Amino acid sequence: MSGIQGKVVAITGASSGIGEATALLLAERGAKVVLGARGVERLEALAARIARTGGEAVSARTDVRRRDDVSGLIRLACERYGRIDVLINNAGSMAVSPLDELRVDDWEEMVDTNLKGVLFGIAAALPVFRKQGSGHFVNIASTSAHRIVPTQSVYAGTKFAVRALSEGLRQEAGDKLRVTIISPGMIRTNFPDHFKNPEMRAQAEEAREKLAISPDAIARAIAFAIEQPDEVDVSEVIVRPTAQG
Repeated sequence: MSGIQGKVVAITGASSGIGEATALLLAERGAKVVLGARGVERLEALAARIARTGGEAVSARTDVRRRDDVSGLIRLACERYGRIDVLINNAGSMAVSPLDELRVDDWEEMVDTNLKGVLFGIAAALPVFRKQGSGHFVNIASTSAHRIVPTQSVYAGTKFAVRALSEGLRQEAGDKLRVTIISPGMIRTNFPDHFKNPEMRAQAEEAREKLAISPDAIARAIAFAIEQPDEVDVSEVIVRPTAQG
C-alpha cells in the first residue's frame, strides 16, 4: 500500500504545470486532492478528469495573495475529508526583469505570490496540523534559490526567502510535522508568458525548448517526499535538467 494512499493533499497553483502534474500523480496513487488556483475552468476540468479515472478531488478558486482564499482551501479539505495531511505551497510568479526597468508592480506580485502566499498557507494549515498531531508542508522554491543570475534578483529573493522560511519552520516543527523544500530547475511550463520584455520572452522560450523537463519530474519528487514513513523528513530536493548549467 502506497504511503500516499488515503492522504488528503491540498495543492495551490493546481490548474497547470507542476501543480496539475502533482495532482494527477497523487490522485493516481490514492490521495484525496484538494485543488486551488485562480483559473476556475481549468481547475474544475482537472477535478473532473481525476474523478473520471476513479480518483477523489474537490476544488476551490484560490488566489494565494488573499489570506481568506488560502484559509478557505484548508477549510474545504477539513470539511470534506475531516483532515488535511499535506499542503503543497506551489503557486508562484516569475515576472523577471532587470532592476533598472523598475517594474515595481511585478516585484509586488512576486512577493505577494511567492512569499506571502506560502506564509498564508502556513498560517492556515499549521494550527490544523498541530491539533491533528501530524502534517506535512511541501514548499516549492527554485534553483534560483541557490544561484542568482541577472534579471532574477527579485524572483530569486522570494525563493531564497521560501527556503529560509521553510528551514525555520522545520526547526520549529518538532517531531510530529514534516517540512520539505522542492527546488525545480527549468520545467516545461508557461513561465515565459510572464516575461514583459519580448526579447527576454523569446530567449526564455528558446531555452525552454532546448532544456526544460516535464513537470512530471517534480511531481515524482513531491510524491517521494510524501510517501516516506512519518519519522522520515525529506528536507530538500533539487530537480533540474541534466543539461542545465
